[in-house]
Amino acid sequence: MSRISTLAGAVTCALALVTGSAVAASAAPVDPVPGAAEAKVDPVAWTPCNPDPTKPDPGIYDCAVYPVPLDYDNPNGEKVGIAMMRRRAGDPAKRIGSLFLNPGGPGGSGYLWATTTRFGAEVQSRFDLVGFDPRGVARSNPLKCFKTQEDSDALQARLVGVPITKAEINQTLDADQDYTDACSKNAGPLIEHMSTINVVRDLDRMRRAVGDSQLTFAGFSYGTLIGSTYAAMYPDKVRAVIVDGNVDPDLRLSDGMEYDRQRADGFEIALDQFLKRCQTAGAPRCAFGEGDTRAKFDGLRDHLRTSPVTLANGTKVTLSTFTDQVANALYSQSRLVGLAKQLQALYQAVEKPAAAALLAPKATTEDDASGLAVAVPHALREAPADSEYAGDDSYLAVNCQDKPYPSNDRAFANAARKWEEESPTFGRFQAFDAPACASWPAPAVDAERFTGPWDRKTANTVMVIGNLYDPATQYKFAQRMQEELGNAVLVSVDSIEHCAVGRSKALNELVTRYLVDQKAPAAGQLLKPDLDPFPAV
Repeated sequence: MSRISTLAGAVTCALALVTGSAVAASAAPVDPVPGAAEAKVDPVAWTPCNPDPTKPDPGIYDCAVYPVPLDYDNPNGEKVGIAMMRRRAGDPAKRIGSLFLNPGGPGGSGYLWATTTRFGAEVQSRFDLVGFDPRGVARSNPLKCFKTQEDSDALQARLVGVPITKAEINQTLDADQDYTDACSKNAGPLIEHMSTINVVRDLDRMRRAVGDSQLTFAGFSYGTLIGSTYAAMYPDKVRAVIVDGNVDPDLRLSDGMEYDRQRADGFEIALDQFLKRCQTAGAPRCAFGEGDTRAKFDGLRDHLRTSPVTLANGTKVTLSTFTDQVANALYSQSRLVGLAKQLQALYQAVEKPAAAALLAPKATTEDDASGLAVAVPHALREAPADSEYAGDDSYLAVNCQDKPYPSNDRAFANAARKWEEESPTFGRFQAFDAPACASWPAPAVDAERFTGPWDRKTANTVMVIGNLYDPATQYKFAQRMQEELGNAVLVSVDSIEHCAVGRSKALNELVTRYLVDQKAPAAGQLLKPDLDPFPAV
């Protein structure tokens, strides 16, 4: 999916809280009893829009801002607007319903996913594709911890992604405390209502608002928590739910630290497989594939722990930027060739003459390592171009409400020392992902959360998809998802990548039949991706 920053003007009103007096929305029971008559809600008021005004209007998209309760304990009170976009079904006469989409995050903007090409032509023909920004994200009343981008940038500059020294650790924890102080001051009442249970209630209300009697949904990464929570809360309303790149719902909602420790382990498993496949492919197919790839990589990482590398062009590779970029590249098979080239270039820059005997036939230059000197932007949003502040505060707002964490931020520093023993590249990196949750103004212990049971029998089978070497949500999470749900089947893909739909023709045929015909795939299937991570040159 291409990321389009220019937005349709029809949705700019989603940037403010909608008061109860301004927009009327029908009240509905929060969690209806299965089989009970549903309370009616107002239909979505769609308006034609163009997802990319720089190009001719294709005439197949509509936009809307749908009001939902800020607090479901007070359904007639203040409302928030959920920005929605739909791509109308290509064959209206054979239209089945709406396929709702969520790309993950938390904090990922799903609005433009109405334009996604991950699904085949038959799916696009039979369904309206509906993307939406969950509450607090991008165009849907974005949760903001800062007034200006400058304030946010100043704080972000104090954070060290992989802090090693006592000074770096103290600086990072102090910055996290200042961040939560800013959130407490600026975020407003929405910060208390960002847990996944509220997103799921919003989704069910939208499902009714588009006129569907049951939900058809595809959730990726964090979106799998939305899908699994929906299946557990509204089991009789499940028509077809795909969860791809799975979290472990039970662990995530019960122990944030242990979930994150296992997440770090998933990155290590994916990295190890990348290095093995790189060495098997060899140079020049994999630029880093000459010599012992594991020893070379570990040498680079350990060197950076004490000695950042300044490249000839003046850019500096630090342990933080290095780890960030490696983790980011593992998300997609299409990035692995480039990652190998970057690693080889950095290896040559560090080893100098000693590396001459290990140069790939098509030697890299030092400039190729420059990508490892840049921190990965972590704003997953697609904020309006005219936003004064485009940070991603919803990521922690959801995680800190969903995942119980210790209230002492020193617990994260202590965990870092232990985790890096078993996950030497990503243990410390992951441990410092969420220290802000220790002082979050609306923590999980005070939040309304859905924590199970997860095994309720759904009206139809849930389709679980897992890559064997998914870095962000390791494969055993997908196995647990299938086991925890009451009616689910797992399809596996032999790939180093986060999420699989759209990456395998064989998988997409199963997805199409599942969505269109409600034919659940046979259990135990292991599929191959369409692309070789290191194609012949």
